[in-house]
Amino acid sequence: MKKVMLFVFLFSVLLCNAQKQDVERAIEIFFEGFHQKDTVKMQSVCSSKIILQSISESTIKGNKLSDETAKELYKSIVSIPSTMKFREKIINYNIQIDGTMAHVWAPYEFFVNDKLSHTGVNMFTLFKENHIWKIIYLIDTRRK
Repeated sequence: MKKVMLFVFLFSVLLCNAQKQDVERAIEIFFEGFHQKDTVKMQSVCSSKIILQSISESTIKGNKLSDETAKELYKSIVSIPSTMKFREKIINYNIQIDGTMAHVWAPYEFFVNDKLSHTGVNMFTLFKENHIWKIIYLIDTRRK
């Protein structure tokens, strides 16, 4: 009986880790597309109904919540000048999963032309649709 319980426990842990790796991979694909300015790649891991929001934090201007449509996001990505180098570095992932929903807390640093521009946290909500994790909600904080 103890061996069966141990096997069930180990199997559950492995399954949970595999799910977390799949969720993390979806976010990595999103950022690969972002850095390559490949909106098709980004869309491959985003729901067509994705909700996008940002919170800008400033002691001078105050805090501001802004919304963006997927169309606006993709248009802004492809319009980034080829002379501009940018990179969003994810510091770590805190992934929680319940069935077909995943929540990811991911602190980041954003660099423009190798200079730190701002920092914050990305918060993703994903939905597992037809065995594929899709980003349905993305909100981030931004502070200088």
